[in-house]
Amino acid sequence: MSPMSRLRAALRWVPPVTLAVALAALWPLFLSGSGYSAVIAWIALISIGQILAPLALLALIVWGVWKRRFSRPMQATLALGLIALWPAMWGFGVLPIAFPYDVDTSSPTATVRLPSDHTLRVAWGGDRLATNYHAFTPDQRWAYDLVVEPAGHGSSDLEAYGCYGTPVLAPVASTVRRARDGLADQVPGKPSRILDEPAGNSVVLELNTGTFLLLAHLKQRSLAVAAGDRVEEGQLLGECGNSGNTSEPHIHIHHQRQDPSEYPVNMAEGLPLFFRDHDGPPMPEGGVTQRDGDVAFTGAVVRHVPKGTDDSRE
Repeated sequence: MSPMSRLRAALRWVPPVTLAVALAALWPLFLSGSGYSAVIAWIALISIGQILAPLALLALIVWGVWKRRFSRPMQATLALGLIALWPAMWGFGVLPIAFPYDVDTSSPTATVRLPSDHTLRVAWGGDRLATNYHAFTPDQRWAYDLVVEPAGHGSSDLEAYGCYGTPVLAPVASTVRRARDGLADQVPGKPSRILDEPAGNSVVLELNTGTFLLLAHLKQRSLAVAAGDRVEEGQLLGECGNSGNTSEPHIHIHHQRQDPSEYPVNMAEGLPLFFRDHDGPPMPEGGVTQRDGDVAFTGAVVRHVPKGTDDSRE
């Protein structure tokens, strides 16, 4: 074999070796669940899966059909490409896994009151994907979606939802880092697909730990605070709405390390968020099922209980 032939034969192994090295480096970083490096690895895995792997697989399949054979390097690339496709499918709900941050070792945590005085149903919440679809993403690893019933019935009328217009309260004394208002409430009963400003009208609170709470999907022109304000626990922030990337009025809240004003959605470290002074567990779980074509929320029902009062329901 001539030197040129040997070079061409060696170059055929470049695609599988490159992909193998990338996957070998990224998976341990991701599965470590340690710091921001795990977030970067998560983003890279999804990017490889969604962009590079499909293109490589398509090119190899076309080449193999044209040549009527698949060399060993091509077979290796196809096999690795199929592995790389798995993260691409996570965003479509195909075999997703919870982001590997550990609730017992992630810190600092935040323990706050519920963001409403109304009786709330936990649509999504907890540490498991089965009860909290947010657990797939790094920044929203322990996020909650809270509704006030009636909810989940699919109506296109905002006023038909118990959560719409209800006061959203500061869960803890903190400083308003960002207050976004002016975005229209979306028609409920279907996904809005608002991807440029998924949080919609929202408030970012900076805690004394230097970490941040994000409260999202507030009602247009309902915000009662501005950036720089110091708020006390229980103070009015705004009203529940249906702005941003949402399907019906609900209160979204999550805790993250980096400032949401500076880090795009899904590109920050999520941190555990617990509730106190209520009649439920510190991390109440959600649950969603389908009944007769409608969504039925089956998660925990929780209510804020002011200190010094009993916890009996009215």
